[in-house]
Amino acid sequence: MRSEALHIAIIGCGRMGRHHAELIARDGRSRVVAVFDPLAETAQCLVADTAPTAEIAALWEAVLQRDGIDGVILCTPTAEHFMQCQAALERGWHVLCEKPLARTAEEIQSLIALGRQHRERGRAFSVGYQRRHWGTCRTLRKLVQSGRYGAVRAVSLHAVENWQSTIAGTWRDDPVQNPGGFIGDAGSHKLDILGYITGLPPREVFARSDCRGSRVEIVASVSAVFGDDVPVTMDFIGDGHRLAEDLHIHLADADLVLRDNALYVVERNELRPLSADEPHGEPVTGWLDAILNGAENLAPPECAWPVWQLTAAIRESARTGMSVRITD
Repeated sequence: MRSEALHIAIIGCGRMGRHHAELIARDGRSRVVAVFDPLAETAQCLVADTAPTAEIAALWEAVLQRDGIDGVILCTPTAEHFMQCQAALERGWHVLCEKPLARTAEEIQSLIALGRQHRERGRAFSVGYQRRHWGTCRTLRKLVQSGRYGAVRAVSLHAVENWQSTIAGTWRDDPVQNPGGFIGDAGSHKLDILGYITGLPPREVFARSDCRGSRVEIVASVSAVFGDDVPVTMDFIGDGHRLAEDLHIHLADADLVLRDNALYVVERNELRPLSADEPHGEPVTGWLDAILNGAENLAPPECAWPVWQLTAAIRESARTGMSVRITD
């Protein structure tokens, strides 16, 4: 095991960059040595609060040319992810990229291929899907895929957030920078855990969406089919008045419920709480575990592909009013 702390660069010093920097400071196995944000004041605040010895770079390219960096955390707008991931992978750095991984099928497939080469060289490339690290989601996945309660018969997902009020004047209200709006951005976490928990691939989608006066999609209702013939219903409400998530996995012998990150089982019409028996983690600590301890990479770049497929199918179906088939 490496005794010296890993040297990490953070690109994008807003809310998520600060979150990762705080986790790094608490974890102690790595330290932030360089940061960049196009808003210098944002970078200065992150350094002052969480990484007082880090260098503030004037440009991303200056970080890229810097020696002495082991890994990079990318917390930038989605449109910048592909080029930044590609450049960091070519430097041989470990990479943690915030979701969504990229904007297009071609970009994601290219990064998946680069990720395989990176893995063969002993480097970790992860996507910031935090629910894959939560003990509740990992316990739910284990229970579903163990077959303890029988086969999956249906899935329902409800996601609501006061998201629209936060995006005015930002890149998230730009359909070029943030394709899919609420569904493609915050909603991508929910799309990811559907396949992660059930182990089923998406096959068909019918959807309706509305921009609610914004430039990107704010609400959507989705009827989908996963696997051979499992009905999945989803609704995304990006102009709600609180943050709430409700996921129901309907199995042959019970229902499993994940409600606001609390786990329940329903048997014989009785709802009772379940304890998570898997450890809780975060993307940055899981990424460090993979780098330093050889732990499983819970969110490799491959996980971005079904999320992109679902997002693209939802948007296409909502645009055309037609059902969209998803092929491998």
